[in-house]
Amino acid sequence: MKFILALDQGTTSSRAILFDHAGIAVASAQQEFKQHFPKPGWVEHDPEEIWGSQLATAKAVLRDARVDAGQIAAIGITNQRETTVVWDRRTGDAISNAIVWQDRRTADVCEKLRREKADRMIRRKSGLILDAYFSATKLQWILQHVKGAKQRARKGELAFGTVDSWLLWKLTEGRVHATDPSNACRTMLFNIHKGDWDEKLLRLFDVPRKMLPEVRSSSEVFGHTTLLGGDIPIAGIAGDQSAALFGQMCHRPGMVKNTYGTGCFMLMHTGDKPMVSRNNLLTSVAWKIDGKTEYALEGSIFIAGAVVQWLRDGLGIIRKSADIETLAAEVPDSGGVVVVPAFAGLGAPHWDAWARGLIIGLTRGTTSAHIARAALESIAFQVTDVLNAMQADAGLKVRELRVDGGAAANNLLMQFQADLLGVPVVRPQVLETTALGAAYLAGLAVGFWKNKREIDSQWKADATFTSGMKNAERATKMRRWERALERSKAWEE
Repeated sequence: MKFILALDQGTTSSRAILFDHAGIAVASAQQEFKQHFPKPGWVEHDPEEIWGSQLATAKAVLRDARVDAGQIAAIGITNQRETTVVWDRRTGDAISNAIVWQDRRTADVCEKLRREKADRMIRRKSGLILDAYFSATKLQWILQHVKGAKQRARKGELAFGTVDSWLLWKLTEGRVHATDPSNACRTMLFNIHKGDWDEKLLRLFDVPRKMLPEVRSSSEVFGHTTLLGGDIPIAGIAGDQSAALFGQMCHRPGMVKNTYGTGCFMLMHTGDKPMVSRNNLLTSVAWKIDGKTEYALEGSIFIAGAVVQWLRDGLGIIRKSADIETLAAEVPDSGGVVVVPAFAGLGAPHWDAWARGLIIGLTRGTTSAHIARAALESIAFQVTDVLNAMQADAGLKVRELRVDGGAAANNLLMQFQADLLGVPVVRPQVLETTALGAAYLAGLAVGFWKNKREIDSQWKADATFTSGMKNAERATKMRRWERALERSKAWEE
């Protein structure tokens, strides 16, 4: 019996999941790794710890499932995007910690470029809004602040990659330096119209082209690894949100999915032409398969599940993340409390790097249950803002929102989300759609699955949440959210 091994490298943990031909996860392994916060607003990972944890989970899942390398048809990689790694081509060692997508250290650089009107060119070429979120200013910072890095990069001694490229390099023991368009387009160095690195953007950020990975398809054999006991092709790569869009079978224009992870990421498939947003959303490459590039509109929310982790680790009002639903259900509503979790600024559609987190509406009657409920609701409010912007851009009413990610298992949150949106929220039977999307991309490349039609038939709904909230109540809640949101903006100077 053959399987596909999906490597799902996330912001707080690495996972490996084994999928069978029916698209069912038959085994999984997960390992958390350390988050580094050297200064306020700075977030880093140790690249070697990322690699070590990912390799360990891959070995563990094969061992636990009693599967050997000969039974693995292919490996698919999906990854946290924008996180920036630079390493020595000769030794394969990273020259610094990875700068994580949440990191805000280059916000002032972005402000300077905005004053110089560079944001217009960046938006036109890359489809992205100028922000510290993306890789370009992070890479620029490493080259400027790691001793000798800029000179070594110009000599071709250093390699840059997002986490997919780093894992691919390690898995192939330095033989392959490549990425796919769904990751490349999140660097702010990639021209989404030409499908290649852009010379003007490289000059703007002073990045030598010879550092960059080759941009290939999302579904093809990139190379092989022998680190798991046999020769296995690595045949699929996609950034986590593109992989989730693929795994949710959102293969037709107008279909929308939202992933509830550390952040929230909503994507709408827009077809084979990039759609320019008029409402502060991003234009991204969804994937490239068989020479055909497909695109998506995206709204990125920086803090979603992370607000639950903060309640657990920062405030200590819950012992484990799953406890939040029980605590929040102790009260019928938030008691007028609103949480704005702008711990790392605000993403789409507001894009305020200087916003900060806020809890407002507190009274002597406020309990930890009210705060927990308001924290959960803050996720749904942010998602509603993004979907409203997306519908305005596309000029259509979304028929349903497909959901996945860890927090999608929270029934209270999903019901509140449906209430706010006024459209059905549909949760699939397989919540691990990010890993599943990577598995599908890899499997298609090696003939494990014949085509998209075959995998489309595997998607099945687990639960559908429909709105029971009256329009007047919905409008009142949204107005309160908007007032709180305005108070959180531009807090840092």
